[in-house]
Amino acid sequence: MASNDADEFRLIVLNPGGSDPEQDFRDSAGPTAPVHPPVNFHGFAACTHGFFHRDAQRAIVEELPILLLLRGDFRGSERAFRELKNHGLTVAVSLKETGLHQIARQLTNRARLARFMRIVEHADGCIATTPEAAEIFWRVRLKRDPATVAFIPTPYPLQDRQWDLSVPPNEQVGILVGTREWKVPSRNHFCALLVARQLCEGSGEPVTVFNLDGWKGRRRLNELKFPAGKWHVIEKEKPYGEYLREVARHKIVLQLDRSRVPGQVAGDALLARTICVGGDGAIERIVFSKTCGEGRTMNDLAKIAAGLLTNTNGRATLIVESQWRAMERLSFQAVRPQLADFFERL
Repeated sequence: MASNDADEFRLIVLNPGGSDPEQDFRDSAGPTAPVHPPVNFHGFAACTHGFFHRDAQRAIVEELPILLLLRGDFRGSERAFRELKNHGLTVAVSLKETGLHQIARQLTNRARLARFMRIVEHADGCIATTPEAAEIFWRVRLKRDPATVAFIPTPYPLQDRQWDLSVPPNEQVGILVGTREWKVPSRNHFCALLVARQLCEGSGEPVTVFNLDGWKGRRRLNELKFPAGKWHVIEKEKPYGEYLREVARHKIVLQLDRSRVPGQVAGDALLARTICVGGDGAIERIVFSKTCGEGRTMNDLAKIAAGLLTNTNGRATLIVESQWRAMERLSFQAVRPQLADFFERL
């Protein structure tokens, strides 16, 4: 597709029955705006100056290509799919929750599985935010053109200066543990906390952790016995811009997630202009290949993290390299033509 055609391409992301409000992305919003930030699936709408809707009729009125999110028990998604196709619209679909544990949990129910199979088989195309989800879509659609399934990572507004929340590497301090879910085994949150404690004891660097589980979570954290005065616990959710500024103050973001997710922890690190260590999400594998968890043991990652905590020049170099790769693969300017080309094929 010619570049001017890609510049004119606009997309609707439809999350039927979802909780996020309608949002118009024809104008860009910064970190302090009281709207959903242009990340995750909102990023697909934002990078094309499109719309994020939760009502199918609102989406139909726009008469634009649609990315329909499959969520919940898929009942609302299937109703919306039928409405959109009855109006002759081009509809690609994507799973809203794409971690392998999330996909497995969604498809254990027979009725939900049947709806998923029907929608995916009859959609004009499928967009996956992880390579693993793309393989699932492709296998469901074996009789369809393989070009109608695409892995397109979630984009980030990296070239928008108002989203540059960087702190100079020589002013960054400590380790931020990027996960917070104790109950999801593949997140390996407990193990990440143990590695963070080891790094804290070895380097003296402070550790920041999240606790959104109240007194129960606080008691669990206290059992780990971090060095006195060397850890900071954040007990409340922060607005996204404020959260990114917290991330940016740290030398590294540490995680041991093995969920094969799209990679929001790594995406947050990109906007904060810091380094993500560990994790096997799509974004981790694309832009943090030298520090991600793919093919590395816990001990490997601990050594990488320890080196980055003491080597300011090395961290600065990795930040530049990760930003360069992200600009090529994950920026709005990179993802918009991918979406335009994909929908043109449909």
